Amino acid sequence: MKNNNITKKLYVITGGPGAGKTTLINELNRLGFTTAPEEGRRIIKEQLLSNGDGLPWINKEIFAGLMFDASVKTFNEMIPISGIQPVFFDRGILDTIGYLRLEEIPVPRRMEITAREMEYNKNVFILPPWKEIYENDSERKQTQEVAEHTFECMYEIYREYGYNIIEIPRVTVEQRVRFVLNTL
Repeated sequence: MKNNNITKKLYVITGGPGAGKTTLINELNRLGFTTAPEEGRRIIKEQLLSNGDGLPWINKEIFAGLMFDASVKTFNEMIPISGIQPVFFDRGILDTIGYLRLEEIPVPRRMEITAREMEYNKNVFILPPWKEIYENDSERKQTQEVAEHTFECMYEIYREYGYNIIEIPRVTVEQRVRFVLNTL
């Protein structure tokens, strides 16, 4: 997928938990843009329903593997759509690698290779930690401190893989949408 004109329309929105990524993605979707939801939340819900071990508080490696495979699948599903219009991802393939590094778990070579082969647009949007909007829920159990470390880790991993990081300001969701669309 490297240097493919189609992947130039695949945009990642990343950052730590609770920074407003999903709210931003949902607003872009409401405005008619194609979006890909965060795989981690879906996997957590599925694992909770099935009493599975692929939960970040039970088995981080299984969780990461499920998240990575789902992200690759979603990437491939969005390729045909991206030839027509931009697609916005709530996290990307590299987020799994960032998660593994954050948890000090060795990153499998296959993940590193796949992440280099399956490229998104080189401009990646990142939302900084925002204490005032951060909330825990049944799928988000991390502390604010972990959210901040996650932000730093995502920033580093995307830079390491050659992406240009664009930090989205802490403003209303409507202003965030305008910022993203004006940056495109």
